[in-house]
Amino acid sequence: MKTNNKILSLLLISLLTFGILGCKTSNALKGGAIGGAAGGVLGGLLSKNNTATGVIVGAAIGGSAGAIIGREMDKQAEELERELKQAEVERVGEGIKVTFDSGLLFDVNKSSLNTMAKTNLDSLAKTLNKYPETEIVIDGHTDDTGAEKYNMKLSLERANTVQDYLQNKGVNNSRIVTRGFGESLPKSDNMTDAGRSENRRVEIGIVANEKKCRKKPKRLREAPSSLKPGFLILRSVMDTNP
Repeated sequence: MKTNNKILSLLLISLLTFGILGCKTSNALKGGAIGGAAGGVLGGLLSKNNTATGVIVGAAIGGSAGAIIGREMDKQAEELERELKQAEVERVGEGIKVTFDSGLLFDVNKSSLNTMAKTNLDSLAKTLNKYPETEIVIDGHTDDTGAEKYNMKLSLERANTVQDYLQNKGVNNSRIVTRGFGESLPKSDNMTDAGRSENRRVEIGIVANEKKCRKKPKRLREAPSSLKPGFLILRSVMDTNP
């Protein structure tokens, strides 16, 4: 019986190590127009063609810890959906993506917030402050009207404006990274007015930070000293009598 327990323990160690120690980021190079310092979970995930959705998917850790994070993100997404009636809130993997039509936040060719924006961002800040163990990426996008260089600059300025407002509402600046993609990542066809309207947007990705994703699920505990340090095993296995 003792031998069987040891074998089972080793199998569980392998599975749990693969899932729970997956709090690592990719080695994708940073690119595009990026504002602020990128660290933690987001630091290795910000690449030129990695959208907010890609960042969220790349930050997933899986396993038991990932399932717990997912349940907490469900609650956070429900709150955001109730508060942000005009924004699109999506649960993606183990994170959340919030998309604002730029018209909800900015006037045409402007990077200063309009009156409606402040109501939306007040609600967003309230929820972000309630769940502090997350990191946030804010991406600005434009349509293809105007010069490409100008659009890149405008998109980053808009992302930075959203960051500044959230910071003023108590969201820790160290949690946020801003990026501007200009017209480079359209959501729809720029040949129509409707398509260009969809392309003018601000996308916000929300993922668990390193502290959150490295937390042990309550049903796990450290292995005894006879096993390699740092491994985790199920309590039910270790408490089984030989």
